Amino acid sequence: MSRISILMEKDLRAIVRLDRSAVDCVEQAFAALATKPVAMPPILRLDIPEFRGEVDVKTAYVPGFDGFAIKISPGFFDNPKLGLPSLNGLMILFSARTGLVEALLLDNGYLTDVRTAAAGAVAARHLSRENASVATIFGAGMQAQLQLAALMLVRPIGSARIWARDHAKAQKLASDFAREYGIEVAAIADPRQAARGADIIVTTTPAEKPIVLADWLEPGQHLTAMGSDAEHKNEIDPAVFARADYVADRLTQTRILGELHHAIKAGVVKPDREFAELGAVVTGKATGRVNADAITFADLTGTGVQDTAIANLAFTRAKDQGSGQIVENEIKMGDAA
Repeated sequence: MSRISILMEKDLRAIVRLDRSAVDCVEQAFAALATKPVAMPPILRLDIPEFRGEVDVKTAYVPGFDGFAIKISPGFFDNPKLGLPSLNGLMILFSARTGLVEALLLDNGYLTDVRTAAAGAVAARHLSRENASVATIFGAGMQAQLQLAALMLVRPIGSARIWARDHAKAQKLASDFAREYGIEVAAIADPRQAARGADIIVTTTPAEKPIVLADWLEPGQHLTAMGSDAEHKNEIDPAVFARADYVADRLTQTRILGELHHAIKAGVVKPDREFAELGAVVTGKATGRVNADAITFADLTGTGVQDTAIANLAFTRAKDQGSGQIVENEIKMGDAA
């Protein structure tokens, strides 16, 4: 008999939050990627153009974690016209020892939101200046809000700017965030002005053409790009590679679908050029920020290690707190092959 935990979004929201423990959990996964024999296959992607749909499947086995997760993440971008959210999804957690299903995490994408924001915090923790206090967020959706909240966990953020194509959404996010966190947050209509003087810039949009240009960047800034999780998405001017010290979450992945992919395509970067990965910076195997005036650039496309890390955290807390529902699944022993 196999016991499987079923955790709904409301259960997961109660036990996993965007806090320092979530950031540390994701940081541990990046460190493992640099130091352990992690198995992380390429992303499986399914496109359903008829309904503006895309589905990504990510997974990783991380030595030291009790389980490994397979995350299925659909995005159907006409859904709002139907009164439905664009993003959805679930994670399945398997025992790393037996391969048996241990948990179904029916999170509707919540855990992905948390682990993505946590990755942004890890990048800022290791690449931005320690006294970074001014943040600029490009985008006004859920991830924009979470990225700003994540930065406040690792840096002394005292003020922020929000830019979005829909200025009204930027104004609403700025107002809501200022009220909740008690810092000064302004919606800025001009993107260059929004970037000027910022210590940390984070892009969180589905842009297909660059929204941050190379000549906007200033000495000492750190830039994190979150939005390019598909080949056609591109938030950052390829010319930034000539000015910034680039760090990938997974180099083999960013060459295919990240900002690096677009720099290679534009002929700005050679296809075989080596760059540091975030896990190597975390573990001290590679240098992140070389000095206070350096411009650093993290390209975060989302990795299976993040999903396995956050799923294990959720399952451990669910067991400790007795959360969710337990179902028993009878397993019949088959004959050996």
